[in-house]
Amino acid sequence: MSGDIVGVLQFAVDGLTQRQDAIANNLANSETPGFTDTEVSFEQSLQQAVGSSGTATATVSSGPSGNPPASDGNNVSLSDQLVEAQQATLQYQATSEMLNAQFRLVQGAAGGSFQ
Repeated sequence: MSGDIVGVLQFAVDGLTQRQDAIANNLANSETPGFTDTEVSFEQSLQQAVGSSGTATATVSSGPSGNPPASDGNNVSLSDQLVEAQQATLQYQATSEMLNAQFRLVQGAAGGSFQ
């Protein structure tokens, strides 16, 4: 994976999409008694895969957060989720722009133009 920038960027976009889905689900269930929020992680796995000699594979993992539950058993923190949603959106936009830039480079090298 270390030599394939497009593959790395695509994996990051996929991981960020899964994170955004989890955040949306957490926000939708913020008032559901007993609901446990979900966190999505992929950055460390991606960093290890990029740093390896091509033998490691990046993975996306998800699971419950370590946030303590409120009296109703729900552990969703609205403020934390809103901040995470904004961060994920900004990361997604930046990563998508980098991916588009790579496509423009390839298209330009092939003698075409990319819109």
